[in-house]
Amino acid sequence: MKYATTIEEQIQKLKDRGLIIEDETKAKEILLDIGYYRFGSYLFPYELTYPSKKDRSHKLKNPTHFEDALGLYYFDSDLRMLLLRYITRIEINLRTYITYYVSNQYKRDPCWFVNKSVMQVGFIDSFNAEIYTDKFKKHPIIADHHKKYPEDTYAPAWKTIEHMTFGAVFQLFLSITDHEVQSAIAKHYNTDKLTIFTSYFNAIRYLRNQCAHGDVLFDMKFATPLKSGPAGKFNSFTNSNIVGAIEVVKFFLKQISIHRYNDFCSQLAALLDSVENDNVAEILNDVTGFDMNFA
Repeated sequence: MKYATTIEEQIQKLKDRGLIIEDETKAKEILLDIGYYRFGSYLFPYELTYPSKKDRSHKLKNPTHFEDALGLYYFDSDLRMLLLRYITRIEINLRTYITYYVSNQYKRDPCWFVNKSVMQVGFIDSFNAEIYTDKFKKHPIIADHHKKYPEDTYAPAWKTIEHMTFGAVFQLFLSITDHEVQSAIAKHYNTDKLTIFTSYFNAIRYLRNQCAHGDVLFDMKFATPLKSGPAGKFNSFTNSNIVGAIEVVKFFLKQISIHRYNDFCSQLAALLDSVENDNVAEILNDVTGFDMNFA
């Protein structure tokens, strides 16, 4: 069991591992701001044993400065804010089009999401316990619907799906039994193969969660590798990392709005160009595959 440490003890631990701290007062301020544990995530690439997570000594390459990890943290934070803005656009678009298209395929059933002729039984069986819970029904839009239509078991799709989590929307899409309906949605986004579209959809879902939970982005790894397709040809490196994920973001944005695509590409390029610390640039180049063009 590890125990809590004071800020002075944390500073000493970092110095014992070989971290060069020139301004301890500033370092203490930073650690109290972002936390010792979170800061350590951005020291990891500078460790002698990186990328191994087994038998870590936490000893750092010489020289490693406090500002190196801090610069990596600031880059990651800026990238997260950029991605969240544009992933939100993608999420809303996917949610909207799936609801629109499927609802118009089953016009006579506004609650097709619990129709066994439309959806897989497993999704329906778990719907009340996992999605349409008492907490869900307290959402003002849903609550107002049931107040106005007390005989309805569920609010219609365009209200219900709007307030489902993005992960639940992904599961809803996977649970549609008619593959032609799924394929039509994929083709709307210029993806001919359903397996590839599903791979991209899952990547956006995963990346959104990484951003929303404040997890490390530059060193992220997909559990299920991306499939090559219209978003690009991925290799064994990019099919699981942030660079591959960003290519999927670009792909979706291009289908939704060429203006938003251009905006995103421009802002991403500006973010990469803003990295002035060569040690940070080298890490980003080696770990992610970003072309940093550092000196």
